[in-house]
Amino acid sequence: MIMNDMRFVDLHCDSILEIYTKKRDLADLAGHINLEKLRRGEVLMQCFAAFIATHDCAIRNNITAGAYELFCAMADIFDRETALYPDILAPARSYADVEENRAAGKISALFTVEDAVPLEGKIERVDEMYARGVRIAALLWNYENSLGFPNSADAREHAKPLKPFGREAVERMDELGMIVDVSHLSEGGFWDVADISRKPFIASHSCARALCDHSRNLTDAQLRAVAEHGGVVGVNFYSAFLNGREDYTSNADIIRHMDYIRKKAGVESVAIGSDFDGIDCALELGDCAGLPNLAGEMERVFTDDEIDLIASKNALRVLRDTVG
Repeated sequence: MIMNDMRFVDLHCDSILEIYTKKRDLADLAGHINLEKLRRGEVLMQCFAAFIATHDCAIRNNITAGAYELFCAMADIFDRETALYPDILAPARSYADVEENRAAGKISALFTVEDAVPLEGKIERVDEMYARGVRIAALLWNYENSLGFPNSADAREHAKPLKPFGREAVERMDELGMIVDVSHLSEGGFWDVADISRKPFIASHSCARALCDHSRNLTDAQLRAVAEHGGVVGVNFYSAFLNGREDYTSNADIIRHMDYIRKKAGVESVAIGSDFDGIDCALELGDCAGLPNLAGEMERVFTDDEIDLIASKNALRVLRDTVG
């Protein structure tokens, strides 16, 4: 199957968790993403997160594996799924891999981790994750770990910095060429990353706090800091971060945040970070097959060149400049 219309890069989805918990594979998932939906959505590269479910999320999903064991199992799933469908999907560990896959008409799959809790204070595990293919690492999810603290509605909690091991881990990620992801991180931790990192870093699935006052979203100063480091903000499709509701996301909601980030930090800092299969609100675009429809509505606000930047080129630039 050769696909010529591939134009979107999505920086975050939780589909590996769906495969892990429901014991299905990427061809027949019933959620936002499966192979056919990726094809119809004209996806060039999908970032697949190993979401390390802990605490209440582990309980809800009947997950009893520890963080490190769960990471290893999800890495095995990623390897298996990309091997199952070699004519459609191919792993990517670099910008060159994406271009090679594009030329072959294959969708690129980039392995990422959401919550670096499996590091457990062991710096050698950063190298281990890199060897397993991880090229983007979100330092935190919703709970404290060995690196730092999560975002919080409590201003004092939200101001907490990275821990010493967190600073060490960010430095090592920089050295290896692993993109640091600040989505879910406390604002204090964010500013530590901005201070430490010498390479572009990203917020893979976050939105603009000025438009929706949620601690998961980024302030104008944070948006500008991401841009100044050459990074991107992948706009999250979850309604609670876009419009403050928990039931419905319109395409206009998504575009409004994209436009705001463009105005505050420049169009080069805007990307897509859907959070597909990790969100439960209704979406006007439906699922990843609806990305071309979203792009069609973006034409009302953005030029064709700007849409190309947001759809893929900004994210690919960060991959090239940070990973190589």
